[in-house]
Amino acid sequence: MQRELQPEDRWYAGITGYQWLVLIIACLGWIFDVFEGQLFAIFKTPALADVLRVAENAAIVDRYGNYGFASFLVGGAVGGLFFGMLADRIGRRQTMVWSILTYSIFSGMHFFATTWWHIVALRFLVAMGVAGEWAIAASLVSEVFPKKARAMAGGIFHASSVIGAVLGSAVGMVFTAQTDWRWAFLLGVLPALLVVWVLVSIRESEKWEAATAKAEQEKQTGGNLAELLGAGPWRSRALLGLGLAAVGLGTYWGIYAWGPELVREVLDKVVPAEEARSKASFAYMLMNFTGGLAGLLLFAPISMWTSRRMAFVLYHVGAIIVVPITFLGASTYLQALVLLPITAFFVVGMHAGYAIYFPELFPTRLRATGASFCFNVGRLVSAVMLMLRGELRDWLGLRYAVTAMASLFFVGLILLYFAPETKDQELPE
Repeated sequence: MQRELQPEDRWYAGITGYQWLVLIIACLGWIFDVFEGQLFAIFKTPALADVLRVAENAAIVDRYGNYGFASFLVGGAVGGLFFGMLADRIGRRQTMVWSILTYSIFSGMHFFATTWWHIVALRFLVAMGVAGEWAIAASLVSEVFPKKARAMAGGIFHASSVIGAVLGSAVGMVFTAQTDWRWAFLLGVLPALLVVWVLVSIRESEKWEAATAKAEQEKQTGGNLAELLGAGPWRSRALLGLGLAAVGLGTYWGIYAWGPELVREVLDKVVPAEEARSKASFAYMLMNFTGGLAGLLLFAPISMWTSRRMAFVLYHVGAIIVVPITFLGASTYLQALVLLPITAFFVVGMHAGYAIYFPELFPTRLRATGASFCFNVGRLVSAVMLMLRGELRDWLGLRYAVTAMASLFFVGLILLYFAPETKDQELPE
C-alpha cells in the first residue's frame, strides 16, 4: 500500500528564506534578460528606420534587423562561455553582478545610437551579459537548493522568462512613436539596480567555495574549457547537452516562431490584413501565456515523477505528434487557437529542462562553463534554423516546412538514448 504523502515530503518543505531569496533574484535576472531581448524584437524596425533615415517598410531595415539578430546569437555564445568560465573561476556572486551590469548598461546605450552598426554592435554586447546571467543563475540555483527541490526551483527559474516577455510587450504598448524607441531601450538600465540587491543579499555558493578549495589543493583550475572538452566524461556530456539545446532552440525558431504566420495564412482572404495581424498577435500571446507557460512549469514535476530523460522524451514525442497535426490540420482560426498553445506546451516547455538538467551534468568547478556551453553554444547552432527557415518555406510552403522541421525532435530522441540520468543524484564534484 502506497504511503500517504506527508507535509515533509513536499518539495518545498524545509526550504529556507535565503534559498527562496536566491531563487527570486535568479528569476529577476532572467526576467530582465528576456525583457532586453523582447525590446529589440519590438523596436528594431522603428530604431533602424530612424538611424537609417528610411521608411519602416524599406528592405534595408529588414536586412540590418537580421544582422542584429545574428549579432545577438554570436554575442550570446561568446559571452555565455566567457561569463560561465569566469563564474567557475571567481565565483557566482561576483560574476552575476558583472553580467547584469553588462546587459543593462549596453541596453541603455542604444539611446545614443546614431547608425545601424551601433545597434548591431550593442546587440552583441547585450547578448554577452544576457547569456552569461542564465548560466550563472541556473548553476547557483542548482547549488543552493537541496536535491529534492532542485528540479522545481530550476523549472520555476526558467519559466519566469514569460514575465520578461510580458514586460517587453507592455513597454511596446506604451512607447509607440518612432522616436520613443530610444526611451524604451533606456529602461534597460533599470536591471542594474538589481546589482545592489545581489551584493547585499547573496552569499557565495558554499559548493563553489568548497570545490575551489579542493581544486587549489589538487592544482586544478575552475572554468577550464580544455578540461570540459578534453578526454573524460565531461566532453560527452557537454556535446550531448549542446545537441539537445540546439534541437530545442532550433525548433523554437523553426516551429514556434511561425505560429502567428499560420494564423495569418488561415485568415488570408477571410478578413482584412490588419485584422489578421491583430488576431495573429492574440494567438501568439495565447501560445506564450497558456501552452508555453504550462509546459515550462510542468516539466519539473514530470521530471520528478519519472526522470529527467523521460520528461525530455515525453516532450519530444509530444512535439513530433502535435506539430504536424497543428500545421497540416488547422484550417480555421478556432482550430489554430486550440492547437497552437498545445504545440507551445511541448516545443517551448522542454526549455525548462535545460535549466534543470545542464547544471546537474557537470562538477562544480565546471558547472557554469558546462551549462553555458550547452545552452549558449546550442543557441549559436540553432541560428542555422533562423537562416534556413525562410528558404525552406519558399521551397515547401509554410505548413510542410514546419512539419519537416519537427523531424529534429527525432534527433533529440537519439541523443537522449545516450544521455545520463541525473534524477535523485547528488551534483557531481
